[in-house]
Amino acid sequence: MTADPTMARIAQGVELNHQQGRRDDARELFARIWDDIGGEQGDPLHVCVLAHSMADVQDDVGEELMWDLRALAAVGSITDERVAQAGVPLSVAGLYPSLHLNLTECYRKLGNLDRAREHLRQARDGIGALGDDDYGRLIKGGLEQLAAQLDETV
Repeated sequence: MTADPTMARIAQGVELNHQQGRRDDARELFARIWDDIGGEQGDPLHVCVLAHSMADVQDDVGEELMWDLRALAAVGSITDERVAQAGVPLSVAGLYPSLHLNLTECYRKLGNLDRAREHLRQARDGIGALGDDDYGRLIKGGLEQLAAQLDETV
């Protein structure tokens, strides 16, 4: 699991949303964690992962986009050492494709196809940092679906 208690709490919220279908409960938990970490002033790893997760439980695409942009803004301040210390089995570079995938989807939903394609390209540029594991295949599959929707090739 993870040695970082905040990451463990975020994982609980992710489970509430994805495994239990309790989106509202996940959003409430994420909001409490956001307050506990000091919002955007918190540890960049926590800010990034929490904002990325919070985006998934938004009902409004504009709110989802705001959270995804927060996650992207925070990732640049994270080090591989910090990621390893928290027990996350990825490098910082491995975080970018998922962040850009979510931003691609937000911009696509909002009809801003130029921005969607820009983030799709950035996600593709970072895809080499993903392993051939469940997570890597999930992100690559999501990129392929979005590329098809945007009439692009991966």
